[in-house]
Amino acid sequence: MSHDPNCIFCKIIAGQIPSKKVYEDADLLAFHDIHPWAPVHVLIIPKLHLASMADLTDEHAPLLGKMSVLAPKLMKELGVNNGFRTVVNTGPDGGQEVYHLHMHAMGGPRPWLKG
Repeated sequence: MSHDPNCIFCKIIAGQIPSKKVYEDADLLAFHDIHPWAPVHVLIIPKLHLASMADLTDEHAPLLGKMSVLAPKLMKELGVNNGFRTVVNTGPDGGQEVYHLHMHAMGGPRPWLKG
């Protein structure tokens, strides 16, 4: 698998940087975001280093599908029952800060929102 020795997410995958893991298999790692935007906020990342969604090709479709199917499973396991949000930021104008493809899955009550 491709690995970037300077990538923070590659270092998390390699175990060089600790994370609060919620899921791991041969292809993916999911862990709690250290700066959550919601009560439940996990990042789902491929173990294959892909800088962004812009780098995906047809061969990556199963990987992205696996990430998309994992998000609702994790939200349910983490007690999110009233909906959740998934976000993939791509490139500088898309708000991407870490250049390793990742999906944010966020849910749980957000008391700062007005009803």
